[in-house]
Amino acid sequence: MIFHRLTLLSSFINRSSNFLIHSHQCRSFKLTPNRQFSLTSIRPRRGDRPQLLANNATNTPKVKLTFSDLGKLFRLAQNEKGRIGCAIILLFISSSVTMSVPYILGKIIDMLQTYKHEELRRRLKQTTLLLIGVFGIGAIANFGRIYLILTTSQRIIKRVREQLFNGILRKEMAFFDKQKTGELVNRLSSDTEVMSNAVTQNISDGLRALTQSVAGVGLMLYISPQLALVGLTTVPPVAVGAILFGRFIKRLSRKVQDALAKATDVAEERFSNIRTVKSFSKEEQEIQLYNQRISNVLQLKYKESLAYGLFYGMTGLSGNIIVLSVFYFGGVSMSEESLTIGDLSSFLLYAFYVGVSISGIFSFHLELMKGIGASQTVWSILNDDHNEKIILSSQSQHTIHGEPLTPALMLRDITFDSISFRYPTRPNVLVLDNLILRVPGGKVLAICGSSGSGKSTIGQLLLRFYEPQSGQIRIGNIPIKDMPLHWLRSNIGTVPQEPVLFSSSIYDNIAYGYPTVIENVPETVLKNKVMEAANTANASGFIEQLPEKYNTKVGERGTMLSGGQKQRVALSRAILRDPSILVLDEATSALDAQSEYLVQEALEKIMVNRTVIIIAHRLSTIIKADQIAVLDKGRIGEQGTYAELMNIENGLFRNLVATQTMVDVDLEE
Repeated sequence: MIFHRLTLLSSFINRSSNFLIHSHQCRSFKLTPNRQFSLTSIRPRRGDRPQLLANNATNTPKVKLTFSDLGKLFRLAQNEKGRIGCAIILLFISSSVTMSVPYILGKIIDMLQTYKHEELRRRLKQTTLLLIGVFGIGAIANFGRIYLILTTSQRIIKRVREQLFNGILRKEMAFFDKQKTGELVNRLSSDTEVMSNAVTQNISDGLRALTQSVAGVGLMLYISPQLALVGLTTVPPVAVGAILFGRFIKRLSRKVQDALAKATDVAEERFSNIRTVKSFSKEEQEIQLYNQRISNVLQLKYKESLAYGLFYGMTGLSGNIIVLSVFYFGGVSMSEESLTIGDLSSFLLYAFYVGVSISGIFSFHLELMKGIGASQTVWSILNDDHNEKIILSSQSQHTIHGEPLTPALMLRDITFDSISFRYPTRPNVLVLDNLILRVPGGKVLAICGSSGSGKSTIGQLLLRFYEPQSGQIRIGNIPIKDMPLHWLRSNIGTVPQEPVLFSSSIYDNIAYGYPTVIENVPETVLKNKVMEAANTANASGFIEQLPEKYNTKVGERGTMLSGGQKQRVALSRAILRDPSILVLDEATSALDAQSEYLVQEALEKIMVNRTVIIIAHRLSTIIKADQIAVLDKGRIGEQGTYAELMNIENGLFRNLVATQTMVDVDLEE
């Protein structure tokens, strides 16, 4: 009889355990730390086992778990204490319901052995009604817990992304010279989600697993202390293995995120420059490059899958050994009538619950390691030392060196005093070498020179995209490094050779030049200013001919407009700013004759009463400049009017004009 009962009990427990273990593994076996990549999304051909790129093994730094990392990660949830607190209360309620089930089932089994007929039916009816009520409470608590945790996770993701985007935008240009756009996008999208899940859903699952483990162990000790000791013998070695496995997964997660960022960067850059890719028929080459990068991610996922398989295989084997031990010693106790079949049933279910919950604790540890791995990359961006000089504000500053901050201040002479400069990414190349240059206030200065002589660098230093290694730039007698950065840039308008437009409407692109936040400007006022700027820039003519006029979408980077149209929209944007200083970086060099004429005509209208710096390529366009400076090897080789420079025998400017004239004649022929 006892053997028959044990056989039935074994079948019942086995089915229950399979369900519990399967559900747990579906919940906790997360091979993908983000939603941009899945093992099932790539099916390699037979024999196609991509090799791990060497740079992933060498360039990924080792990450160490510190209390500082944990503190930073958990502080993400600091503003959500109320919601997380409610979720934890609901978690304890749902866990209590879950942990009551084995005890009640054990009593039902004993009831089936003890009572007969009417008494049995009466007790079963009472117990069933009780269970319906208990399960209903558990379902409501589970709904509330899951809703609160998931919405809290999204709120944290939103805040982290806002903070990271804000931090990235406030970096100086040296930071962007070293970082790739795709990698930054991946940090913003993928890493932030991994971080948020680590302190919301993962914490919820971890607390539930911890609660159920403690409660289960307590109830196991209550039912049979001897069997409980047998059942817990494998916990210490498995715990040590989980800690070591967690450290490995943390390092591997960082490598996965870095590899995915590299793949994302390839995709983002190629999509942005799709015309170049197609014009050179490089589709196959780019496909191979992307496949190589994404195969690198797959190779890392193979490692992760192997590690997960080994770990869960060993823990599963340990659990099964314990189950057999409990069956054996439990059967012995039943034969000695010191344990009922109901108690043994409850004990075995609690043992399975504890096993699944301990596995959940290990999963919590692994996900926490992933979150720390992702967070360290995000913190490294936010704590990068390229911030301080860029975060300056003029909101509370109205004077500088005792003088009021007014546009008139910016109309004084601009002096480049002994400027030497190297780009951070090219520290061995001296671009400007002890440059001395004076730009007369309210006048037009053209800067020309051979390619690579440093012409465009002058405009970037004036905008303080970079800081010179030596020397000082002053407007009047005030160094620009002492000026509020926002105020300095709001008084400088720029029109580059290749203007970048945003993928919105023409109206939005022009309005982008307004010196204050456009949401604070009355719509009618802004609309009139936009249309006035477009008219001044000779852009209103072609805009009015478009079907949607100012609401016309320009496409990504303005690809729906011609070069001349983009240039005039960019010029309208600069005019709307009404700057005291205007920097034109070869603004007409890439235009056809008709477009150049329209842009040049617009430029002549807006140069009045402004300090204008023209970075010149076509020397014929700077004849009317008040002064021309010729750059040679990072220094000013000549400076004067057009006529003065042309009268210098074998002068730098005269030779440049002669060379360009010969090129133009050859092109015409």
